[in-house]
Amino acid sequence: MTGPLVTGPAVTGPGTAAELDLLVVGDCNPDVLVLGNDVVPEFGQQEKLVGSISLVVGGSAAITAVAAARLGLRVSLAAVVGADPAGEFMLAQLTSEGVDTRAIVVRPDLATGMTVALSNGTDRAIITATAAMTSLTAGDVPRALLAGARHLHVSSYFLLERSLGPGLARLLADARASGTTTSLDTNWDPAGRWGGDPLREVLAQTDVLLPNAEEACRLSGQPTVQAALPVLTSAVAKVVIKLGASGALSADGSLLQQVAPPAGLAGEVIDATGAGDCFNAGLIAGLLRGLDLAAATRLGCAVGSASTRAAGGTAAAPDLAAALALAGTVRTLPTGLGAFPV
Repeated sequence: MTGPLVTGPAVTGPGTAAELDLLVVGDCNPDVLVLGNDVVPEFGQQEKLVGSISLVVGGSAAITAVAAARLGLRVSLAAVVGADPAGEFMLAQLTSEGVDTRAIVVRPDLATGMTVALSNGTDRAIITATAAMTSLTAGDVPRALLAGARHLHVSSYFLLERSLGPGLARLLADARASGTTTSLDTNWDPAGRWGGDPLREVLAQTDVLLPNAEEACRLSGQPTVQAALPVLTSAVAKVVIKLGASGALSADGSLLQQVAPPAGLAGEVIDATGAGDCFNAGLIAGLLRGLDLAAATRLGCAVGSASTRAAGGTAAAPDLAAALALAGTVRTLPTGLGAFPV
């Protein structure tokens, strides 16, 4: 292993100049989570029985915010909900987890977005009605909170491309000008366009890019992760690619490292919903503790893997002590940019 996991300043406590450790910007909506071995609906008015259906915290940004709060970070979420029971559910859940909701805008004329996630444990299908979430603009993000944050993370760029997108590069630039570091998880592009000039401007103001393997290939226009990495690192200095059950890759300049999933994790995978978002929270927590990118990736892998041991994106998200202990069981395999085991 390289880069100790327990060194560096604590993420909270007296003497920390910033008001917040982390400001997350993005989507906030309940997930209607459907679990079972066979969750594929059948039309023709046929009723199918599944293992369980539950209402849980959803939205990539909201899941990252909750997971980060579990790790002890002071977190605020900037998002939009409607004045309805779904919005009230999200505000109550976030508040109970210690997430600051001052920057969540409530729009009375819009419904809260909702997602139905059909999961068989290792894979899932996602159906989303965006509603209020896609009305979020850069102008909705309080500049006072932005100026007081150590790190700014943006989730679900493509869902919010038309509303948040036009002002996002300036928002990120303002954050960096005040000394705030930045990260971006674009998530999936339902429109299949995968970028353009506006995204290139956003990437130019991004310190860390956090796609999964398929997103990395789509964003770069390359057929493999190996081919995608040079393209992505030419746009963003630090890139971490999430590989699901295979771990993750971190690229920082010419240094590329792969981590395997933690060896010390008990139990079986119950649900992978939100695992990538929890990974993001762990990695950001590591960077804010002063870890290098490879060590922060190990912490991210620990948090993301732990989150799969219960249904929903946040139910099994660990606290910092558990995450650090689990990260100690993550193996790091140094390699070069030319070849790596994926």
